[in-house]
Amino acid sequence: MEAHVTVLPANEYRRERWRNGAGWTREIARGGRAGAAWDWRFSIAEIDSPAEFSRFDGVEREQVLLAGGGLRLECETGAVTLAPPHGRHRYPGEAAVRGVPLDGPVHAFNLMWRRGRVEAGLWHRPLVGSMVVFADPGATWMVHLLMGQARLPLANGSVLLEAGDSVLLRAGSQRLRQSLEGHGEALLVRLSPIGNEPQ
Repeated sequence: MEAHVTVLPANEYRRERWRNGAGWTREIARGGRAGAAWDWRFSIAEIDSPAEFSRFDGVEREQVLLAGGGLRLECETGAVTLAPPHGRHRYPGEAAVRGVPLDGPVHAFNLMWRRGRVEAGLWHRPLVGSMVVFADPGATWMVHLLMGQARLPLANGSVLLEAGDSVLLRAGSQRLRQSLEGHGEALLVRLSPIGNEPQ
C-alpha cells in the first residue's frame, strides 16, 4: 500500500445533520477497513443551543473547543466544561451527553474512533517554523490548522494551508515523513490500527 497525502480545504467539508437530528456537523474525513462504515471520523460540530449528542456504540470520542465562549458537557456522572481557547474531553460514545453552549454558539472538533479496531492520540501543538510528522507503516495522521498559515511541500510543488484546513497523511506499508512550514497552532491526530491491516 502506497503512502498518500490528501489536502482537505475547509470549504469542502461536508455539512450534514447529526445522527439524531439535533444539530449540524461538518465532516472533515472518515476511513476504515474494507466492509466497515468507518473506523475513525473527524468532524466539526456546530452547537447553537443545548442539545443531546448522538449515541455511538463501540466508539470512543474526544472533543476540543474550536470557537465560542465554552461548552458544558452534561452526563449522568457529572458535567465537564470545555473552556476557551481549546478545552478538551474524552468520553465513550455510549454515554448520554448533552452539550450546552456557554455565551453563544460554539464549534467543537470531534474525533471518533472504533474501540478495538483503532488506537488514537490527539495533541494541540504550536507551529513555529518547521514541523515534521513521522507516520509509521499502517498509521494515519491528520493535521488540522487552528490558526495561522502553513506551507505543505509535496513532490509536485507545495500547497498553502489556511486556518481551518486539514491534511491527511496515510503511511501505507512504508514510514512516511512529511514536513510543514509556517506559523500558528494545530491539532495533530494519530490513528494506529489494532491488527495488521492499515486504515
